[in-house]
Amino acid sequence: MQAFEITRILILATVGFCVAMAFTPLLSHFLYKYNLGKQIRNNKPIFHNFHSKKEGTPTMGGILIWGTVLVLAFIFWLFSRFNVVVFKDLNFLNRGETFLPIGIMIFAAIVGLGDDLLGIFRKGPNGGGMGVRRKLILYAIIAAVGSWWFYFKLDWDLISVPFLGSFNIGLWYIPTFIFIIVATAFSANETDGLDGLLGGVSLVAFLSLGVIAFSQGRYDLAAFCGIVIGATLAFLWFNIHPARFFMGDTGSMSLGITLGVIAMLTNTALLLPFIASILFIETLSVIIQFFYKKIKGKKLFYSTPLHHHFEAIGWPETKITMRFWIIAGVMAFIGVVIGLTGYGII
Repeated sequence: MQAFEITRILILATVGFCVAMAFTPLLSHFLYKYNLGKQIRNNKPIFHNFHSKKEGTPTMGGILIWGTVLVLAFIFWLFSRFNVVVFKDLNFLNRGETFLPIGIMIFAAIVGLGDDLLGIFRKGPNGGGMGVRRKLILYAIIAAVGSWWFYFKLDWDLISVPFLGSFNIGLWYIPTFIFIIVATAFSANETDGLDGLLGGVSLVAFLSLGVIAFSQGRYDLAAFCGIVIGATLAFLWFNIHPARFFMGDTGSMSLGITLGVIAMLTNTALLLPFIASILFIETLSVIIQFFYKKIKGKKLFYSTPLHHHFEAIGWPETKITMRFWIIAGVMAFIGVVIGLTGYGII
């Protein structure tokens, strides 16, 4: 049984990679043809100095990731409905495992797509795009829908603590869910500031959660992670420095919010500082910078999120990205070990 499921997941990941690679020329041509390029704002001098040369590079490349997931979910569901031999077994739609991650991913992607388009055409505050408050409200609404599904449809109100067990938190599960989902979404968005950075750390995070999901017997959820990994690998092929296109909010917010949902589904939300360590560190740097300026009246870092600080002290972009990937891999490995042992899986 497990050998079959491993083979199935590997096939889906490979198909996800191949489909995304096949779609890339079409998406790239479209983005370049209509000049859907990123606008570099000058409200952060250090960021602007290092990234002004990237202005005009197409954004919204994240369509490649969630578009691949959506297309394959529909195709394999269709095959299963018509009982097509072989392909019917590749259907990974499952009410208890993948409906919510896919649904929330698409809704978050659509909101992010709107934000990207507003930024491209310079519509909105601060040179274009949605304001932070509006984005916060929209993603909180998406998270609230997810929390309702978990609490009322899946009867889920437990939070698991490694080595200590699970605790029933009742209605407090709803605000906890909303906080975690919104936090992972915005943390992913903060991390998406260097070529290949978010794509690489997302691969590590989805691989880690996929391993945990598989170990819990959530094979369809693990298969979903496999497709995301395959599509993200294809995106990363074109996003490493110098990037052919950027992920955009449609990619970063959808990946981040999906990561949070899968962590809740596998009851490993408390492991996110390990599994998604770079997202956690990047956001923590922004929070520390904010309070340090309030208390001391000066900056602790040259610029935040943290990767911009390292740019400011002279590290090449590729050096920062690769070292952050290494940190992400090491921390995620620790997170998976804690997840497998601390929850009594092995």
